[in-house]
Amino acid sequence: MTTTLYSGPLSMFGAKVEIAAREKGVPFDLVMVPFTTDDAYEPKHPEVLRVNPVKQQVPVWVDTIGGVHGGHGGPDEVALFDSTQILEYLEDRYPGPAHLALWPRGIAERACARQLEQKSDEVFFPHVIKLFGLQHDMKSAAAVAACAGCARFYDEMEGLLATREHLAGPYSFADIAFYMAYVFADRKGAGMTDATPRLLAWRTRVGERPAVRAVVDPMMRFLASQGRGVPAFLRR
Repeated sequence: MTTTLYSGPLSMFGAKVEIAAREKGVPFDLVMVPFTTDDAYEPKHPEVLRVNPVKQQVPVWVDTIGGVHGGHGGPDEVALFDSTQILEYLEDRYPGPAHLALWPRGIAERACARQLEQKSDEVFFPHVIKLFGLQHDMKSAAAVAACAGCARFYDEMEGLLATREHLAGPYSFADIAFYMAYVFADRKGAGMTDATPRLLAWRTRVGERPAVRAVVDPMMRFLASQGRGVPAFLRR
């Protein structure tokens, strides 16, 4: 079997998949697609276009599995896009021992973790996206509103951590998703403050995990090489 992850040096969603695969000990080849300084990935990699022809985005995960009937690419291939869908596949394909699971075991707990992962992508991160075009005017009404939206989300996560060390109880893909979204929020001026001490401690716990550092450290080195800002909490 050969396994390839197509990602990009500043792909938040690609980083989510790479961290998850490393946490689970899944072997894979990593292909970083071409990147241009305007945050685009050009020219589009042919495998990305083949697997994700409409959105044309990373991450893309391709498993070539001898003797196992797969999906989009052929009878012996599983070819997927979308970070959450790839994670679900990894959990099914490589269940492993309990300590390598990235969703909680209980049905209700797993549903809550999935909801938290979805909220990181669809509730929290849209505030961050709004800040991408506002770095020149962080005092504008739009930027202030986006930062306030991030702060409200931080308060919500702070409440969750009152009784647990991770967002959904055990460490899960919900933590990976929010950590990576937060890295970009901090880059764009919506960092955490002393108002959420439990969340700051969570940030340290997650950031010290070897799988997280193996993915985030190269991303920060890439940012520095491009003359872009690196969040203070990630300056090694």
